[in-house]
Amino acid sequence: MRVFVLLFNARTDNEGIHTLRMGDQDVVLMFESEDDATRFGVMLEAQDFASPSVEAFDSEEIEAFCEGANYECRIVPEGTLMLPPEANLEQTDWQLEDSGTASQSTTADLESNELSSSELDQIRRKLEGLL
Repeated sequence: MRVFVLLFNARTDNEGIHTLRMGDQDVVLMFESEDDATRFGVMLEAQDFASPSVEAFDSEEIEAFCEGANYECRIVPEGTLMLPPEANLEQTDWQLEDSGTASQSTTADLESNELSSSELDQIRRKLEGLL
């Protein structure tokens, strides 16, 4: 199955994959839909992240990478509005190529990522403002 993940500094020696920190585990999100992955990347940018690129991979390739890196991976079904958590990690395992400043990863519990309709409407308005 083809999935989409978010990469920073794609196709460079300094490439990094976006993860969520859940408890003591790093989790790679594997989006079924490129549009959903792109939307999530735009929301990360709105939180002052570096601009991620959406890259397509075979799910087995990402699963093998995660196993080797001691990460978990989770499928994000098409049409799921995945929201980045509000808290970001200040320190990461890699640096941005040009600026030399640390990138940020997100930290959250996926189960606590559910929002009310009013919160979703507020986020939707913010996203529409970005476009």
